Amino acid sequence: MASLPTQRILIVGAGELGTAMLEGLVTRPEQHPPSVPRPSITVLLRASTISSVDADKIRANEYLRSRGAALAAGDIVEDSEEHLATVFARYDTVIVCSGFGFPAGTQLRVARVALRAGVGRFFPWQWGIDYDVVGAGSAQDLFDEQLEVRRLLRAQNEVDWVVVSTGLFVSFIFVPEFGPVDLAARTLRALGSWDTRLSVTTPKDIGRVAAEIVYEPRDINRQVVFVAGDTVSYGDMADLVERRFGGQWKRELWDMQTLEQRLEANPDDGMVKYQNVFGAGKGVAWNMADTVNAQRGIVMQTVEDYLEEMKDLE
Repeated sequence: MASLPTQRILIVGAGELGTAMLEGLVTRPEQHPPSVPRPSITVLLRASTISSVDADKIRANEYLRSRGAALAAGDIVEDSEEHLATVFARYDTVIVCSGFGFPAGTQLRVARVALRAGVGRFFPWQWGIDYDVVGAGSAQDLFDEQLEVRRLLRAQNEVDWVVVSTGLFVSFIFVPEFGPVDLAARTLRALGSWDTRLSVTTPKDIGRVAAEIVYEPRDINRQVVFVAGDTVSYGDMADLVERRFGGQWKRELWDMQTLEQRLEANPDDGMVKYQNVFGAGKGVAWNMADTVNAQRGIVMQTVEDYLEEMKDLE
């Protein structure tokens, strides 16, 4: 009997999500039955990051290697698409974990590279909301590019692809500039309404579920799937925060009229754009029963779980 080939996986980027992705891929239980060879995992980083003498970057690179990853040089912004395609072509699965804060057009560029390389399966940087439902022309203009990526992938048949919609990173709820929970000011806010819902997931859990899909896709291919650690309303979230930390809290409602006025006054403020999208409530929440993790019995961290791990407020 012929031996099974080793699956070659490339993770693009090693930030918070990329590192969590690596952890998920190397620690998933049952991923390596005796008959299946261990996957080969590589992380794509800038050449300057790999060769850096900065102590923090050296430690980060050593950690990646300690988890069994090889490091490959590549820059998804500066390198030519032709060159990047030669890199991508060495791998069966490419998982893009670099996206936030990159120049406009980067994700469309990376998708073109994946198609040019003819990779077996492609996970684009779509670890967020349901851009199909959000639609073109939303308050956050960066989302239009995500729709372009989807159109590009759907228009071809050569490369398998999976879009994993994860909702918001749980930690983002607690960024004061975003608004819903300002711990220092002891202020809780609803975007749109107190009943507006949003789905949230931790990067660690995203890595766990992504690994599940990579190693055991079953019928998941050429489609958008959903994961979530929790789906809550702003009202639910405020109640959980008050219960966890106690004391007096101020509640503020930023309804859509307020958010639209904020956007009109600050048309280039990216955070205000996000507030308007999450206030509108379109494509930012899904039922837990519809998630891959619920359907496969994967227990994930809820907002309440996340709050329990946070330090007490002084």
